[in-house]
Amino acid sequence: MLIEVLKSKIHRAVITEANLDYIGSITIDEDLMDAAGMIEYEKVHVVNANNGERLITYIIKGKKGSGVVCLNGPAARKGMEGDVVVIISYCTLDAEEAKTYLPKVCFPKEGNKL
Repeated sequence: MLIEVLKSKIHRAVITEANLDYIGSITIDEDLMDAAGMIEYEKVHVVNANNGERLITYIIKGKKGSGVVCLNGPAARKGMEGDVVVIISYCTLDAEEAKTYLPKVCFPKEGNKL
């Protein structure tokens, strides 16, 4: 049997921008992506701690070291600059493998720095 489990998480990043005039997605600083083991175009859930909004989108790689976390397109309606978000990705594993799998979790500091 296969089950879906937490693969990685960026816990409590701060939205730095919301760009409504974009085709969609979330832009994330490459350093944060690397720390969480996420890749460009990966599907993620974004949970906004300030307003309770949740959305599903994909990642666009942001400039390394920039601290950028930008909601793009319609996602920009789900949060605003300064909101705290949790960005979550999942993977599908065999049930036995899932019992020992350890997800990567990243806890950004001020300015979304590591």
